[in-house]
Amino acid sequence: MGGFFGATSKRDVVLDVFFGVDYHSHLGTRRAGMAAVSEEKGFQRDIHNIENAPFRTKFAGIVDEMHGNSCIGCISDSDPQPIIIRSNLGVYAISTIGIINNADDLIQQFLSFSGGHFTAMTAGRVNSTELAAALINQKSDFVEGIRFAQEKIEGSLSVLILKEDGTLIAARDKVGRLPILIGKDSEGCCVSFESFAFEKLGYEFCKELGPGEIVSVTPEGVETLSKPKKKKRICAFLWTYYGYPNSTYEGVNVEVMRNRNGAVMAREDKANGGCEGIDYVSGVPDSGTPHAIGYANESGIPFARPFIKYTPTWPRSFMPTSQTERNRVAKMKMVPVHDLIQNKSLLFVDDSIVRGTQLRETVEFLYSNGAKEVHMRSACPPIMYGCKYLNFSRNTSDNDLIARRIIHELEGEEGEKYMDEYCDASTERGKALLKTICEKFNFASLGYQSLAGLIEAIGLPEDCVCTYCWTGRE
Repeated sequence: MGGFFGATSKRDVVLDVFFGVDYHSHLGTRRAGMAAVSEEKGFQRDIHNIENAPFRTKFAGIVDEMHGNSCIGCISDSDPQPIIIRSNLGVYAISTIGIINNADDLIQQFLSFSGGHFTAMTAGRVNSTELAAALINQKSDFVEGIRFAQEKIEGSLSVLILKEDGTLIAARDKVGRLPILIGKDSEGCCVSFESFAFEKLGYEFCKELGPGEIVSVTPEGVETLSKPKKKKRICAFLWTYYGYPNSTYEGVNVEVMRNRNGAVMAREDKANGGCEGIDYVSGVPDSGTPHAIGYANESGIPFARPFIKYTPTWPRSFMPTSQTERNRVAKMKMVPVHDLIQNKSLLFVDDSIVRGTQLRETVEFLYSNGAKEVHMRSACPPIMYGCKYLNFSRNTSDNDLIARRIIHELEGEEGEKYMDEYCDASTERGKALLKTICEKFNFASLGYQSLAGLIEAIGLPEDCVCTYCWTGRE
């Protein structure tokens, strides 16, 4: 998916941005970059591949090379950025978050009326940030340009721009699917995706941008250039999986929500007799763990860790490009605690069940180490639709999703007419979905968090939260 961090101040902020970007490393694994501007050096930029080494390692010497009172940086799970643009709007650096689903159409439209060109990457692809900049440059100022780009793009677009004079321009996507927060200290301001990133650097919370809001940020403060829109659809997956535990979005802390979410699931299980006979509750590490703690606290079943992930040399299971390699890495990372597995009935909570490939191997690993039963709970409803708004999923088809595959096995395309029933465990179709997945994965039982339970745990009005991947409704 990706995340960005920027700062502008009366002091040199390159070190601030170095640490701020590093605190976004959980959001991407492919590219990272920083760009700064100073009176002496003008624009400076550095971009590295971080697929085989973390951001901190690749950018360790950046403070010796780059200087400026204004700087931006990003972690990207897609194209190299920030990029530096020279256009009718001046020279500026730009970083973006989001996805452009209609990129080919927009490129063709741009080329047909402008006579211009794009820098082509592998297979003729165009850097999505360069495409966003080309759209912004069609207008006479940044505000109109960003609005134009956000309206033209099918998907989402959040923007962080560093101007030649050191001013930052930040724009949250038009319905606020992802957050942008502003921090402030005695010498300047910063812009961040993750709230804890600026808090650790000594900045205090100033404001959270609203949907479609565009602001200008200088060392003196924040000026709203375009007011926020009323419609908001922040991504619910931020709380269930992607957000870092310390972060807060829309006033709701991630770790608190996950604990509450697990408690809601346990409450429902207790009412249905689903907690009986369990020896230990555990989370599928790492993001499933806080959901499991909430489940354990509510159910009264002891929390334990029957296996530990060995992460010093394999911090991310999906770093290798090959799915086979990713599965092998995931398996190598799991180290069992035999006393907590052998002859035990274990209930695991995972943040979600998407394709199920690694989960199947986890369950096989537990049974091979002597588990009596393995029960599974998903901290969100069955995922029925690949996200078309954010670049957080590698799947190319809805049928890569385990819930959709099972529905097709049971009823073919006819089953797509009854998606709501399949998401409801109280219906016959919902029960059939659970039974079939249990058989395929050798679960003793399976339960999904309900959509109502998820919304309750988040604590925001349902019409403010994007639930497209579960409901298919925008």
